[in-house]
Amino acid sequence: MDNLKITIFQGYLFWENTDKNLQNISLRLSGIREKTELIILPEMFNTGFSMNAASLAESMGGKTMQWMQKTANQYNCVVTGSIIIKENNNYYNRLIWMRPDGTHEHYDKRHLFALGKEHETYTSGDKKLIVELKGWKICPMICYDLRFPVWMRNVNEEYDLLIIVANWPERRALHWRTLIPARAVENQAYVIGVNRVGHDGNEVYHSGDSTCISPMGDVIYYKRDEEDLYTFTISGDDPEKTRRALPFLQDADEFQIK
Repeated sequence: MDNLKITIFQGYLFWENTDKNLQNISLRLSGIREKTELIILPEMFNTGFSMNAASLAESMGGKTMQWMQKTANQYNCVVTGSIIIKENNNYYNRLIWMRPDGTHEHYDKRHLFALGKEHETYTSGDKKLIVELKGWKICPMICYDLRFPVWMRNVNEEYDLLIIVANWPERRALHWRTLIPARAVENQAYVIGVNRVGHDGNEVYHSGDSTCISPMGDVIYYKRDEEDLYTFTISGDDPEKTRRALPFLQDADEFQIK
């Protein structure tokens, strides 16, 4: 695999204000000074983690999807992050994988955050998404999914990079900082977690703690408490080298999720 250049935006999100969030993200992204191949935004990057889906949901042809297409085309890279989508009278916390040519794929969050009553508003997904970029197999997931290692298990080396977009509160930041390295080491893959910062509309504080962890558990990037736009490169050789030196995935249990 080739090396992959990634830009993450750990942003402050304006509560339930799509226009202001898209304007702010566009302004911040204008600070990119080098060619990037993937831009990763937080969970519900245009609204914050809101249960007000009836007022905030968009269609798959809506304003935010159009913005994502325009942004992907402008920077000639993939743009990903999750938004609230209404489809067939259901609401989804849906991650969009938007390519520069406007083609896209999506992943609907499987594990809905019952503590925040997400399951009372949104419909759960039941399928993983594996996408390819520059020879990398990439598995994007959303926030609470991080707590469920069986769902994230790298079965038959199906991915090289696991992405988690989130609105993860500071009060449980220790869990975030613990689970992301665990997912990297046990799955012998890069893991990138992109979180938001600041208080949301419920006065819950988010400290960010966005990070990139290598397949061996090394910290490639980490940022706490403030907005950050950062571009870095991950090595295409690392997943294969790690699996060759430590062939632990070959001894993994076989199972199916029903």
